[in-house]
Amino acid sequence: MYAILDIETTGGKFNEEGITEIAIYKFDGHDIVDQFISLVNPEKPIQEFVVQLTGINNKMLKNAPKFFEAAKRIIEITSDCILVAHNTTFDYRILSTEFNRLGYDFNRNTLCTVELSQKLILNQPSYSLGKLTKSLGIPMTDRHRASGDALATVQLFKLLLEKDVNKAIIQNSIKYFDRRLQKQKLKTLIEETPNIQGLFYIHDINGKVIYLGRGKNIKAEVNKLFLKVTTRAVKIQERVETISFDKTGNDLFTNLKYEIELEVLSPKFNFKKKHKKINKDFNNEDFIIVEKGREVEEHAIILVERNEVLGYGYTNLKFQENRLDILKSILTPIANKIKAKNIIKNYINKNKVQKIIRL
Repeated sequence: MYAILDIETTGGKFNEEGITEIAIYKFDGHDIVDQFISLVNPEKPIQEFVVQLTGINNKMLKNAPKFFEAAKRIIEITSDCILVAHNTTFDYRILSTEFNRLGYDFNRNTLCTVELSQKLILNQPSYSLGKLTKSLGIPMTDRHRASGDALATVQLFKLLLEKDVNKAIIQNSIKYFDRRLQKQKLKTLIEETPNIQGLFYIHDINGKVIYLGRGKNIKAEVNKLFLKVTTRAVKIQERVETISFDKTGNDLFTNLKYEIELEVLSPKFNFKKKHKKINKDFNNEDFIIVEKGREVEEHAIILVERNEVLGYGYTNLKFQENRLDILKSILTPIANKIKAKNIIKNYINKNKVQKIIRL
């Protein structure tokens, strides 16, 4: 049994929103068997942009029931049901927060029709409820009102149930409130991550990198990330589908590649740091930095010419390092030369490298 819902809120600061309207349709996989629709007095003002979006204003909610008055009915209609919503993370968080204020632990297993649509209805330009239902020909009335959005989600979920022919995708997508399947999934991902120095990339279901990490032991770093309970860490844990990695062999390459990749990929859950653009020259204009490579007899190489970082890479033959024309052809060029210069300069000022060859 499913409880398909939509919630409208006051807007405002994270975890300080109040519910203004809620609609829940109890769905047995074929038909709606029960429903609960109500305005809710949030006991706080609605943000003006929300009024413009939903049409719900403070005056309309003056005589509406407060959340504690609707709470019993919400518990009853969702009991023994999987909660389904378009972006369940939001609706479930809002409900759980309201129940927490009442001192009640509201625990339900959940399914998200955004995530399911991305798995079962491929190549859509947008997975927002309005645009997705329009592209699928699902009728929608009262957009941005709880009842209209929840009814459209019912129709969308019906379609998803039909498309999941083997009934495996939806079953495997359930998020249990005790996180049983998620814990097993995270455990498997940790076990598959090697004990190496380098970078690791957290990919979502679409293969997009949503987090970039680094460390001397990336298995330990992944394990640490999956044990955290911060809001950001939990979101990463919920969205991770696969992990890839890049072995670096040494601290200098770890730091350099991390900053370069961070700029190129701009992962959603990495903090964005602002670095000062300081273009200080090296002590020498032309030189090669030689560091420990990823494997025995391999070298990690950074080439600097005319005080600019030309590129970086790995060599395992001496003549590759002795022939600049060959070396340049195998190195990876660097676009942000100022950032690379600052990272390298700061590193070699504080640490010893294996060797510096002046040209």
